[in-house]
Amino acid sequence: MKPYILPAIRSMKDLEKLTKTDYQACVLLDTHIGHLKGVMQFMAQHHLQPFIHIDLIKGISQDEYACEYVIQTYRPKGIVSTKMKVIKKAKSLGVVTIFRVFIIDSHALERSIELIRRLQPDYVEVLPGIADKVLQQIHQQTGTRVIAGGLINTPEEVKRAIDHGATYITTSDRALW
Repeated sequence: MKPYILPAIRSMKDLEKLTKTDYQACVLLDTHIGHLKGVMQFMAQHHLQPFIHIDLIKGISQDEYACEYVIQTYRPKGIVSTKMKVIKKAKSLGVVTIFRVFIIDSHALERSIELIRRLQPDYVEVLPGIADKVLQQIHQQTGTRVIAGGLINTPEEVKRAIDHGATYITTSDRALW
């Protein structure tokens, strides 16, 4: 099951644990603009390729200009965002894009499918990741590779998400790494 996991990094402790694994990619969450340079240097030293979640960088605007700055300055593997303008900018700059959507009801599902079709990100991260039916439906209706994120705590939940069309699972639960 391990090849399907995309570790989500929330702290330096998480990052240090990640360096002791075989993973080469991760999602960087909950960082501060003042720490980003050091974190990115540490990742480069350990040959890690991060997807940076632009919306969760404290101290920086969550818009396409911040996205452009982060990509040009730090050269991440990709960008994660809930914002269409950010994903469009990242696509135009040639990095991998992950459009994050929260599916709380059928209206959110319909709206997300419409946005995914228009935006055509490289991946769509669906939260909560335990929504098996939704993972399958989004993948079938948009053709976009799906990442399941949120509320996945067991190997059985990882397997179920993969069985329902998820390409990867994002998790900060280090036990699943």
